[in-house]
Amino acid sequence: MTTAGAPTVFVIDDDADVRASIQGLLESVALCSKTFATPQEFLRSKRTNGPSCLVLDVRLPGVNGLDFQRELADAGVRIPIIFITGHGDIPMTVKAMKSGAVEFLTKPFRDQDLLDAIHQALDRDRVTRQQESELAELQKRYESMTAREREVMGLVVSGMLNKQIASELGTSEITVKVHRGHVMRKMQAESLAELVRMAAKLELLHGKK
Repeated sequence: MTTAGAPTVFVIDDDADVRASIQGLLESVALCSKTFATPQEFLRSKRTNGPSCLVLDVRLPGVNGLDFQRELADAGVRIPIIFITGHGDIPMTVKAMKSGAVEFLTKPFRDQDLLDAIHQALDRDRVTRQQESELAELQKRYESMTAREREVMGLVVSGMLNKQIASELGTSEITVKVHRGHVMRKMQAESLAELVRMAAKLELLHGKK
């Protein structure tokens, strides 16, 4: 049974023997997995909250794995993909890797090669999820500020001094200091350098207010 936060490997292959073989391999290294015969079954399934990756056969009935990779990307479903195929060629491999695939394995492949690719894919997804979580938290802090505080933050991270900001906003330097203090507290920034890094992540340095 898959627990929340545990890594999950999704497998799409129309060959039942291949699905069973990969699932058995994953069980042997204590990795949770869910297998599907078609991409449609996968799309109807409930995704987990933990890191995940997709082991995808290139040639499936009615759909090409590379086309499905693009469909997932267009739908905003970001999951690291490992392609497996019995009919691989160099152009196909290049196209898959350029589109972000983690690995392209030609059957028959070594169990260890698949496991190595899966661990790499899960690590990639962990990093992505962590970055998205941190960005969501920063956005939440940013949205907790008033419009004037956001304006002050934008000017602070652009390198302006308090008196310059006061002149720009037509207010007093004391008022700017108060707003600046609120910005640092609400953004939970320990220093100006940290605030600048936060702003860069939020793209405030590129004119976004």
